[in-house]
Amino acid sequence: MPDAANLQWSLAIHGGAGSMKPGRFSAEEDAAFIAGLAAALDAGAAVLAGGGTAMDAVVAAVAVLEDDPQFNAGRGSVFAFEGHNEMDAAVMDGATRAAGAVAGTTCIRNPVRAARAVMEQTPHVMLSHEGANRFGVESDVEQADPEWFATPHRRAQWEEFRAKGERGDGAWFDTDLKYGTVGAVALDSHGHVAAATSTGGLTGKRWGRVGDTPVIGAGTYADDRGCAVSATGTGEVFIRIAAAHEINARMRMLGETAQQAADAVMSEVGALGGEGGVIFAAPDGSAGFAFNTPGMFRGRSNSEGLRETAIYAG
Repeated sequence: MPDAANLQWSLAIHGGAGSMKPGRFSAEEDAAFIAGLAAALDAGAAVLAGGGTAMDAVVAAVAVLEDDPQFNAGRGSVFAFEGHNEMDAAVMDGATRAAGAVAGTTCIRNPVRAARAVMEQTPHVMLSHEGANRFGVESDVEQADPEWFATPHRRAQWEEFRAKGERGDGAWFDTDLKYGTVGAVALDSHGHVAAATSTGGLTGKRWGRVGDTPVIGAGTYADDRGCAVSATGTGEVFIRIAAAHEINARMRMLGETAQQAADAVMSEVGALGGEGGVIFAAPDGSAGFAFNTPGMFRGRSNSEGLRETAIYAG
């Protein structure tokens, strides 16, 4: 174990990106969002400051955000078309490139913990829907009644979505452009990176739709040779360009920094009509963000004393 006084680590988190601009939320709502981000940041930083692993840190941070009903992951997830909550999550270890993911869970309290269990307890990478639910029970991951995830605010959003459809002016899914995925990336004092991402998806999603969050290489990726990445945004576009892996590939093949690679990939996302953002943590200690939306719930901290949280661009 390294000397606690000389631990070098970094951490970045996000709670989604989208069309939020200054004035969209009240001052009280802004403060509540910042408090939620700070709690997740503190949970992950405490692990890293104590010499813990990047994987432990990102799971701890994301679990806090999953339990916070302000964010679209775990409790407070949006409603699918049929009127229930379906959640996805993934984790990846940069040292071994081991990964685990779940999609379409309905009764696992913290999907990120189920994703880690898939990585550590099975030969598989992704489990989905009823199979993922059964695995959660069999692997002793904490369960919750489906009603625990539902909140009045999310139910009202779903009812508004359905009303649009009945009037004939509906869309395939929620077009509010506030992508509520949550995620965390970290570099630990042992020089390894890890990523974790969790989401409730899009309001009104149908037919078992799965976005980029649990797709390794799209919304979640970690590789000590590059960096750890967690994404949020237009999932279909992030999948099409394998966004999280592309950031790593640019670092490895072109020699770009994590920030340069993240900026370039987000530019490509935008060129294909996608919106959202990414967070990254690299072995050189850098941790940051890239997004093409007016706002992104985000935060970062490191062993040098940096600690910040923000919502809006700039």
